[in-house]
Amino acid sequence: MIRYALRSVSLAAALGLWQLLTSRDVDLWLRLSQFPTVTDVAHAFADRLAGPDYWTDLTDSLTRILTGFLLAAVLGVATGVLVARSRLAEDLLGPVLEVIRPVPAIALVPVAILLFPSNEQGIVFITCTAAFFPVLVSTRHAVRALAPTWEEAVRTMGGGRWRVLVSVVLPGALPGVFGGLSVGIGVSWICVISAEMISGQYGVGYRTWQDYTVVDYPGVFVGMVTIGVLGWLTSTAVELLGRRLTHWLPRTAYVPAARAKSPRTRPATPPARTAVPKGTAVPKGTAVPKGTEPEEARDEHLVRD
Repeated sequence: MIRYALRSVSLAAALGLWQLLTSRDVDLWLRLSQFPTVTDVAHAFADRLAGPDYWTDLTDSLTRILTGFLLAAVLGVATGVLVARSRLAEDLLGPVLEVIRPVPAIALVPVAILLFPSNEQGIVFITCTAAFFPVLVSTRHAVRALAPTWEEAVRTMGGGRWRVLVSVVLPGALPGVFGGLSVGIGVSWICVISAEMISGQYGVGYRTWQDYTVVDYPGVFVGMVTIGVLGWLTSTAVELLGRRLTHWLPRTAYVPAARAKSPRTRPATPPARTAVPKGTAVPKGTAVPKGTEPEEARDEHLVRD
């Protein structure tokens, strides 16, 4: 509860600072006087929620992002496993994928316009491409990092390729796969909004760009807030699903540095003294450690004292 309270206080402080600087028309190198205040954005948000266009845009953007992301998840995991497990697939697909991977997904908008008969299919294609490569790379590295002893154990017990894939490869690579999915969902939102701004007819990105062209800055911030909240919700959903599917992994509890106790160091126990058995002759010139002299010598020493 304390952590959630701190997060709420942090968000409230940021909004309060925004309201203070914009309402006072403060210009400190940044032209904050051009920004709408928090109250202006809140009023614009309330007006949008009352109309049907906001919900239509929200539905269209969510449909595009979910369709493209699910396609990217399936194709990225399958291709990553294939490239990591097969040298032939790596030789055939690896060079093509590595050449296409550095190209930004938003740069494929002209290609999508030429390839697909409708803008809707083109936006889904751009969204899928944006999420595909993070999932592919994470899956490939996760599969290659698996311990070979796991596969050898399954094969020793008579398991075949499919048994190794289902029992070792996919479960073992799940943490890396969900790492790629978390990155991919964020990149997908960036690209779907950009694609909607360029070639969309509906959607949050399209509406945000239209507000900018008519100089409706509170409406622009409504779109930005909507994109941020949707991105946070979808990323949280992916993370929670990943935790649920990898519940068998060991979890490290968060311990603040101030409360972390260093283990107490015990004093080193002195080595046990081993007495030389009685009657054992010790050669001349041999150094005898203290406490290991013959029993007769110790007895004589006690008598003389």
